[in-house]
Amino acid sequence: MKISSELLIFLPLSLLIGIVLTFQTAINTQLRVYLYSPLQAALLSFLVGTIVLAIMVCFQNTEKPNLSQLLSMPWYLWLGGCLGVYAISVSIYAAPKLGFLTLSGMVIFGQILMSMIVDQLGLLGNEKMPINWQRFLGGVVIFIGVLLTLQR
Repeated sequence: MKISSELLIFLPLSLLIGIVLTFQTAINTQLRVYLYSPLQAALLSFLVGTIVLAIMVCFQNTEKPNLSQLLSMPWYLWLGGCLGVYAISVSIYAAPKLGFLTLSGMVIFGQILMSMIVDQLGLLGNEKMPINWQRFLGGVVIFIGVLLTLQR
């Protein structure tokens, strides 16, 4: 892989996603205690996030879609929010039971597994990238790492 300035920017930003997601799960797990329900905690989290996004979009200097453009999108593009609800809600349930390390490991392994499938098949309009032995071995190593986190 060629080291580029773009790579030097996006690698740390990507690492920060993992750090932020761990904090988000920890915060939402604590929020569950105050709101008595993982779903209520997820709702408040999404509500705050929606408000922040709405403010950011208002200040964004790009064209906004109209209703007919939104209605003409493929149906599956509407599923992103549903998938987010699943991810946040289940993480609030699972974090106290699995621990953050095992939960994060399983999430990362799930992402790697599905990413290999998406790349291999070129799903959802993505360019095909065949699974080679290095990519496969990387997934296996991560899975073994997740199994090791189960030992307490």
